[in-house]
Amino acid sequence: MKLDTPNLDRLRSYLDPIVDRFEQADFIKDDPISIPHGFEDPDDQSIIGLFAALLAWGRRDIMLAKLVQLCERMDYKPAEFVRTYSASSSRSKLEGFVHRTFNANDAEGLTLSLQALLTDSSLEDIFRRGMKAESPIESGIQYLSEQIVQNVPGQPKRIQKHFARPSSGSSCKRWNMYLRWMVRPGPVDLGLWKSIPARELLLPLDVHSGRQARCIGLINRNANDWKATLELTKACQQLNIEDPARYDFALFGTGAAGEQLKFPISES
Repeated sequence: MKLDTPNLDRLRSYLDPIVDRFEQADFIKDDPISIPHGFEDPDDQSIIGLFAALLAWGRRDIMLAKLVQLCERMDYKPAEFVRTYSASSSRSKLEGFVHRTFNANDAEGLTLSLQALLTDSSLEDIFRRGMKAESPIESGIQYLSEQIVQNVPGQPKRIQKHFARPSSGSSCKRWNMYLRWMVRPGPVDLGLWKSIPARELLLPLDVHSGRQARCIGLINRNANDWKATLELTKACQQLNIEDPARYDFALFGTGAAGEQLKFPISES
């Protein structure tokens, strides 16, 4: 969507204070990003952050409780847990874990996949390996998703549904949220992945942020899919070319707070 200059300036003036209001340290405590924030080591943060982003759906209180439980099962050492996990001796630590459709078998599959992938690489390295100049984030998500699934022992079909891919048309909301956490600096996001610029990030898009975005004219497309993610990001790039994903705080923050964005677009 191409906004004319008057509407662009007005919309930026409307949204920027909302972003500033929600992008505060106080935002962390009720958000899944609180889980990686509970660790100091960047390896722990990136690994448990992936689990947190992957499981970030459903009622927030239940989801956060499940993530705390998962940290307990990992003895609060997620990087070491992944590196040393053994199906024969460690399985009992994951036995019985379940959140929505994600169960102990999925947790073990993801753990073993990460163990294989991270032997001599980091998640950032693997993501960058898949990036292509014409679509860096799209190609990076596609590559990392495929690598994780392919390295699950036996490649169980069921785990594929937990790893969205742009090629399937999914908005890849949880991937884009994870990347926002990893790439953007604080006070909320972690800023761990220094080799990927914030200007490349795409907006996390789900039913709630999509509804808010449509109310203020940032999306025309009806479906919350990959094309809508690109449409939303292009609109937000007009607002801030260096950091379009910052507007996720306005879209998601107001939605989570039960507020409704209202911005009448003037006639050109």
